[in-house]
Amino acid sequence: MRLSEETARSRLEEHVHGVFATLHPERGPDPQPVVYAIHDGHVGVPIDSVKPKASSRLQREDNLAADPRGSLLVEHWDAEDWSRLWWVRADTEHVPDPDRSLVDALADRLATTVPQYADKPFHRVLVCRIVKVTGWSASED
Repeated sequence: MRLSEETARSRLEEHVHGVFATLHPERGPDPQPVVYAIHDGHVGVPIDSVKPKASSRLQREDNLAADPRGSLLVEHWDAEDWSRLWWVRADTEHVPDPDRSLVDALADRLATTVPQYADKPFHRVLVCRIVKVTGWSASED
């Protein structure tokens, strides 16, 4: 059953991990698992120095520069009880030069919800405006 926008947004805000898909100019959809934060109608996806990377400039940044559309998918899977399945998708638009106060609020939220980010080890935080939120649940719970 379709989730109300309020319920879908609430589930999105309650979680910190999902799959963020951008559009690669040649390959098309380019999904990546991410940690994220929500604040004031925006999604913040950190580019951190915690996990090893070939470069601090990630492909998703190039993808968003070429096409600002993205999609964040969060889901709950229960192999034992399919009545508990649900998913939420936030369609987004990249904000290339976000307000510093918005970036700081997203970084603060990440620092308080993800222990590995307590010291804010961010090269930067990608900011995307939430354009639309949809969701589905197998039951009303």
